[in-house]
Amino acid sequence: MMPQTRFVRHPRLPARLPRRLLQLYAGLAAYGVSMALLVRSALGNMPWDVLHQGLARWLHLSLGTLTIIVGAVVLLAWVPLRQRPGLGTVSNVVVIGVVVDAVLAVLPAPPALAARIAFAAAGIGLNALGTALYIGARLGPGPRDGLMTGIVARSGWPVRWVRTSIEVAVVLVGWSMGGTLGPATVAYALLVGPLVHPLLPLLTVPIGPVREDRAGTTATRPQDLPAP
Repeated sequence: MMPQTRFVRHPRLPARLPRRLLQLYAGLAAYGVSMALLVRSALGNMPWDVLHQGLARWLHLSLGTLTIIVGAVVLLAWVPLRQRPGLGTVSNVVVIGVVVDAVLAVLPAPPALAARIAFAAAGIGLNALGTALYIGARLGPGPRDGLMTGIVARSGWPVRWVRTSIEVAVVLVGWSMGGTLGPATVAYALLVGPLVHPLLPLLTVPIGPVREDRAGTTATRPQDLPAP
């Protein structure tokens, strides 16, 4: 009988990389589509998109282009905060902007209020799913999330206070420049966190060292599991 050969993953290759890459880009694509749905609802954008849309109207650039530019500028703010970007961080800057422009090019604005409400609801739900997917891939946070966590790490201020302060500031600046602020903006701020919370444990990819026991099953150390 021929001996069985067991193939072992190279120790330097990131764990479960194919799944993580697929999940990352599926999540970023879903995020871009969700942005387009909220924009087309005309009932209010996500907080950062209020800023993106306001800048786009002043600079006569597309929403996706401004999303990329703002993301790149925010990423530069990571330098003094000593944050390290990952593949997911850089991909976030580019992919979301490309997807939102592509979807806006083919997705018309619905005239009926009921359809606009449906667009807003679908956008919020899809955004929660996309957020959980790309964060769960564990390939780096988005530039805006990294800005928040970097400020928290350097200052010691509470996460909620920092996040709220940043989002209120970008909403006010964007709204003053013509960005759409409305009930969907408020609904997004109130609902997206509670929607992401139950999805994140389900979609977080465990990447800790995996050992095989005598029964042939795999086990992961408790400390390698994602925090609740």
